[in-house]
Amino acid sequence: LGRDGKGLSSYPHPRLMPEFWEFPTVSMGLGPITALYQARFNRYLHNRQLDDTSQSRVWAFVGDGECDEPETLGSISLAAREQLDNLTFVVNCNLQRLDGPVRGNGKIIQELEATFRGAGWNVIKVIWGTKWDDLLANDHDSVLLNKMNATVDGQFQRYIVEDGNYIRENFFGPDPRLREMVSHLSDEQLRTLPRGGHDYRKLYAAFKAATENLGSGRPTAILCKTVKGWTLGHDIEGRNATHQIKKMTDDQLRTLRNTLHLEEEIPDSALLADEPPYYRPPHDSVEYQYMMERRRTLGGSVPRRSTTIRKQLHLPDPQAFAEFDGGSGQQAVSTTMGFTRLLRNLARDKEFGSRVVPIIPDEGRTFGMDSLFPELKIYASQGQKYEPVDHKLLLSYTESSSGQILEEGITEAGSMASFIAAGTSYATRGVPMVPFYTFYSMFGFQRVGDLIWQAADSRTRGFLLGATAGRTTLLGEGLQHQDGHSLVLASTIPFCHVYDPSFAYEVAAIIKNGINRMYGETPEDIFYYLTLYNENYPMPARPDSPTIEQDIMNGLYKWQDAPQHTHHATILFSGSAHSAALLAATELANNYDVGAELWSATSYKSLREEAVETERWNRLHPTQTPRAPRVTQLLDQSQGPIVAVSDFVRAVPEQIVRYVGSRSFTPLGTDGMGRSDTREALRAHFEVDMPHIVVAVLNDLAATGAIDKSVVADAITRYGIDAESLSSLFA
Repeated sequence: LGRDGKGLSSYPHPRLMPEFWEFPTVSMGLGPITALYQARFNRYLHNRQLDDTSQSRVWAFVGDGECDEPETLGSISLAAREQLDNLTFVVNCNLQRLDGPVRGNGKIIQELEATFRGAGWNVIKVIWGTKWDDLLANDHDSVLLNKMNATVDGQFQRYIVEDGNYIRENFFGPDPRLREMVSHLSDEQLRTLPRGGHDYRKLYAAFKAATENLGSGRPTAILCKTVKGWTLGHDIEGRNATHQIKKMTDDQLRTLRNTLHLEEEIPDSALLADEPPYYRPPHDSVEYQYMMERRRTLGGSVPRRSTTIRKQLHLPDPQAFAEFDGGSGQQAVSTTMGFTRLLRNLARDKEFGSRVVPIIPDEGRTFGMDSLFPELKIYASQGQKYEPVDHKLLLSYTESSSGQILEEGITEAGSMASFIAAGTSYATRGVPMVPFYTFYSMFGFQRVGDLIWQAADSRTRGFLLGATAGRTTLLGEGLQHQDGHSLVLASTIPFCHVYDPSFAYEVAAIIKNGINRMYGETPEDIFYYLTLYNENYPMPARPDSPTIEQDIMNGLYKWQDAPQHTHHATILFSGSAHSAALLAATELANNYDVGAELWSATSYKSLREEAVETERWNRLHPTQTPRAPRVTQLLDQSQGPIVAVSDFVRAVPEQIVRYVGSRSFTPLGTDGMGRSDTREALRAHFEVDMPHIVVAVLNDLAATGAIDKSVVADAITRYGIDAESLSSLFA
């Protein structure tokens, strides 16, 4: 920001530099797992004949300390099972983490070698530089090899910071055969014996071997032994504090320059400037010409991010969404069932269907999506080599090398990595794909929020579907499964559009508009999160309003007018809470002379973000007429106190509390941990059922003097509410 857009971001961020950086890999572990699933997705595209990726390769550059992150090594067996010989991990084994050695008392390279080989990978080790070759060739008794194998990593790090005499006495000295082996070398030569990861020829040989591995069916791991801070001088190389050293002194810069033999290019006077010199070879130099020639030969500059579309995506026929406009009549269905039917419609679309990528982490049957198995088939790179136990059933478990569904098994992280690979295919391959990743909502943002943030940085497009949503809708599952806060977590992700729809027509409208925004004439690099519920109820028809789709997308619209009564109230609902809201409105009308209008709040995040932007505009345009946020304008059309009820924590509706003006605003939500019980019992426990909505409305009316407080007390008694019970927040 302070450099007028010049320079590089400190880490690779496509969101900041969309024409340069392609893959953001800031948090440790995310790079390896997304690289692995990117390689698998390339094969998916190839096997489904959507793109020729036969010569494509994926390289991941990984740190040895990073391998302690579960995401780094947790999925490497998949690469071997899928025969991903298009994948190479280059592990920089400098033996150091930020605070100290990765394995001070062990040997990380041998540990990683065993791990990768055990998982079925091809392993190439680049440990010692060329200057060690003669020593190893003369090691007839294997004393040098044994010494290398017996020396732990922490001691190898010590040798980096000590002088040559220390190395002679402590590494070679104890054994007279070793001491004699290096008697012809000076202390300085001993100190500068290189590690393999800094030997360009050996690195080239390793990389070349990895590229020639294509066709073997085995992914490759190259383990390179290096020195942290190499060439930065003795004061910095291999120190525990190397990572924290952000500035170099003039003497240290001079040492770096001399080590790189740049004395002629960077004179001493250049080192005395306020800013360190940035040296770039002149265009007519041998170095510049060589680099440019290699870039041309190898296909252009790297990194480079392109959004040029090679295979155009055609939007789906509107009829795929139209069937949900009429509702379900008397048939009780869930929004999850409605979505599954919509997904099938989209997959059947002749122009659009092949680009749909359903992703499921072993929960297809939970979501009622097993009906898609025989039709779309589950992707398996080697096909189905067995006859499934349910082969005689109509909905049998059907795998195919050209299958469309990515059934990832029990791995939300792997599923999210597939979502990123599919959702960025428009840029990485020029082939737009439309991923629909459906997961147990509790195990989405809470478990893999870091990967979801990465998706936003990657400029991923697609849909995240939090099925079995709500803290009371998923009955009987208990506190580890009942989601009442994913909408809060989702609200923190920029460029993630978050919706909590109540009805099937709302789900259809959101997905239809989302597809248009992400893949239409002016595509946007955004993605969507929708909650889906497993509670069955008759789906109403879509309101007959010319603006209904836009109203749904804006986040709030009036769903039902209030009946004529003496007192007035406004009830906002979202998700499965609409049932209790509707019952409460009926109860208020029949027993308390209160006409309550009902509003569907499909997206509190959208309402809040629009309001925040309006506030900003007003703040920066003080001399102009202030604008009112959309939510304020809409609720100004309603009357009475506002009660907002949700199957999520109160923080979700509280996103708009600042924008309702002087009217009272009471949020009802499911704060606290889940319980194993019926929906009715859970909703009473969390105080989001009909009786508590009625009491909340009456209490707000009493606070304004519209009704007597005794009416509230009578209602509490009437509905059997225990006023002295422990709040769900602390129960």
